[in-house]
Amino acid sequence: MTLRRALPRIGIAIVLVAAMAWAIANRGRLDAGGIEAAIRGMGAWAPLGYMGLYILATVLFLPGSLLGLAGGALFGPVWGAAYTLVAATAGATLAFLAARYVASDWVAARAGGRLKQLIEGVEAEGWRFVALTRLVPLFPFNLLNYAFGLTRIGLMPYVVASLICMAPGTIAYTYLGYAGREAFAGGEAMVQKGLLALGLLALIAFLPRLVRRLRRGKAGGLQVER
Repeated sequence: MTLRRALPRIGIAIVLVAAMAWAIANRGRLDAGGIEAAIRGMGAWAPLGYMGLYILATVLFLPGSLLGLAGGALFGPVWGAAYTLVAATAGATLAFLAARYVASDWVAARAGGRLKQLIEGVEAEGWRFVALTRLVPLFPFNLLNYAFGLTRIGLMPYVVASLICMAPGTIAYTYLGYAGREAFAGGEAMVQKGLLALGLLALIAFLPRLVRRLRRGKAGGLQVER
């Protein structure tokens, strides 16, 4: 292997080791109150700090839903969703590259029999399968990011499908965090905001069922045409 080809792998490995070291050193602060306090203390750097923490959480198998709620509470529904979506996509991309170039054996062992199902889905449908798994939780999100790195899908189709199809869930969680902050602070129209947040969550919960129905209908249509 030439040095030019080895450098990306070395860089990704260094990032992963540094992320793990940071998480171990700060494990006592990884709770909702500690996260919000730490990010608020960054001042103008708070958005970058938040996105960096979200990327780390995605790579290190930490739950992103808690951070999504924190993003809505800290930055509001619009910027909170934007920061969260960018960070989630960046973290998913880093995990994808790590699996493809650094930790393929570890990911294959961790994914187990589900990896075969994932590879078959990507072989059959390409980016559409990525979109499906982002909308319908067939696999754990953090493991899914790594597992896709072992398939033949290209980086750009993976990134674009992930970015677009992670948006609905991201918007719902960040708005819920924003509504919770408003309710706690006694802000105006908090009842309406709370109902809207619950409506968004109900929509996200119903979305997987809708996607499955559409896929079954498409499959049935193809069978009839044959």
